[in-house]
Amino acid sequence: MAVAKVEVERFSLTSSKPFDDVVAALKSAIGQPDIVEFFKATKAANSFADVERVVHGALGRTGLMLFAEFDLGAILRRETGSTTPKIIRLVVGNPLIMKEMVRHLPDAGSYAPVTILIDERPDGVHLSYDKMESYLLSYGSSDAFDVARNLDAKIVSLLHECVG
Repeated sequence: MAVAKVEVERFSLTSSKPFDDVVAALKSAIGQPDIVEFFKATKAANSFADVERVVHGALGRTGLMLFAEFDLGAILRRETGSTTPKIIRLVVGNPLIMKEMVRHLPDAGSYAPVTILIDERPDGVHLSYDKMESYLLSYGSSDAFDVARNLDAKIVSLLHECVG
């Protein structure tokens, strides 16, 4: 049995914009395919070129797509009867980027697609992202690390855009 410690670097920004505006800005920049249909189409593809066409059709202008959305705040609001807090976890990524990372480092599949957490606090709307490069640093794969660094830049740029 092997146990490894993986340290994570969290990137966070705070916005004074309303929560719903921040979420809308983020969602407008990423593809939002019907995920069941997306996976059916990738599974039915006859070649890698077909897979690439399906993936490219699902991506937003940022080259990312939404895999899942979890409204964590809805559960809290059910308990408290309040309208706050608003907390959403978006699982986003690009299957072609994920493929490149796991090609070089299979363990990268444990961390991709990535999470963007958007939560409302008294001081504003927080956007948080655990950087992929920090997950992969201890594994020693420079090729996977390079792919992760590019993904991180893409996500960080998107978050800056959403708060700007």
